[in-house]
Amino acid sequence: MLPSGLKETQLRESNNNNNQKVHPQPMMEESINQNPEAMEALISNLFGNISSLKSAYIELQSAHTPYDPEKIQAADKVVISELKNLSELKHFYRENNPKPVCVSPQDSRLAAEIQEQQSLLKTYEVMVKKFQSEIQNKDSEITQMLQKIEEANQKRLKLEKNLKLRGMSTNEGSGGDNGNLQFPDLTTELFISTYETAAKAVHDFSKPLINMMKAAGWDLDSAANSIEPDVAYAKRPHKKYAFESYICQRMFSGFQQKNFSVNSESTTVMADDDTDTFFRQFLALKDMDPLDALGTSPDSNFGVFCRSKYLILVHPKMEASFFGNLDQRDYVTGGGHPRTAFYQAFLKLAKSIWILHRLAYSFDPAAKIFQVKKGSEFSDSYMESVVKNIVVDEKEENPRVGLMVMPGFWIGGSVIQSRVYVSGVKVLE
Repeated sequence: MLPSGLKETQLRESNNNNNQKVHPQPMMEESINQNPEAMEALISNLFGNISSLKSAYIELQSAHTPYDPEKIQAADKVVISELKNLSELKHFYRENNPKPVCVSPQDSRLAAEIQEQQSLLKTYEVMVKKFQSEIQNKDSEITQMLQKIEEANQKRLKLEKNLKLRGMSTNEGSGGDNGNLQFPDLTTELFISTYETAAKAVHDFSKPLINMMKAAGWDLDSAANSIEPDVAYAKRPHKKYAFESYICQRMFSGFQQKNFSVNSESTTVMADDDTDTFFRQFLALKDMDPLDALGTSPDSNFGVFCRSKYLILVHPKMEASFFGNLDQRDYVTGGGHPRTAFYQAFLKLAKSIWILHRLAYSFDPAAKIFQVKKGSEFSDSYMESVVKNIVVDEKEENPRVGLMVMPGFWIGGSVIQSRVYVSGVKVLE
């Protein structure tokens, strides 16, 4: 790059007219110090080069944030080029000290000013890009902070809810040792654990029910067939699942309703969004003996639920064959809760289903129950076989459901598989 207005050029005439193009002329006849206009042009060029160097340096800095190797290399070349230009000016002034013979020093100054303004403009463009980059970084930080605030608010609400439930559960507790109670978080894992407890309670109650049927001289094969006919059991002992299915069908009836089909003048009316109340009821009964809870509040929602389900589950003919009379049924119908072993076994079952319902409606949205009909094609996506190691004949059609032993649930984005007995399959020993 030649210093503007200082290096050798010539004046040439244009096509037959007197107009002339201005070119820098050699400055060899006298010193720059003897021509103020040439000195001013030199200084203008000097300032222009300094501005260009400043712009190039800023661009070099901006290339480091964010780090861009290609931009850094390009900016570095520009900086070196501008430094060379300044070095040429310095050597030109010290060594040559030529006579400025410019046709128009004003044009040279104007060119230097234009160069300086262009350099400033480029500097401003670089600064604008830098500011835009900083703004984007700040926007990203703001978004992250908003997300953290939202998460913190969710945690705060959860803690407030737990503290509220802790206080309410303490007031509803049965003793003074509530300070040692542990209050679980409302999670999918808690619901799955409560579901497993309910499934075990169904299995446990089926044992005394079957034993009493045996003792009363019932034909269990006929009883199982009357519950669900035409089921191809792989083994005779598998007929026990028919009785578990019978229990579930009656105990889970009405589960999809918020009041669990409990209709009574004493029934507490729930608000549509009162998830706290459901969770509080779950916590209040979760660790209590059901008979103790009914002794305190025999006509509570839970008490009404127990009476209605017992009368549905235990048919009058069944009870008469078990006990020789209907005294227990009459006592329950009258609003009581007998302390017999059979009724206490039933209360454990009733409690497990009741608190599962309370917990289901503690979620927003509530956990939804689903059932599998007999004859449905077996799918391990939302079904689980109660019998393990089943063998399916590849030549035959897909296996079909013979019994639904436990219903399934949708909760959030998770599926709790329905437990079924698959009909017409073999079992590995």
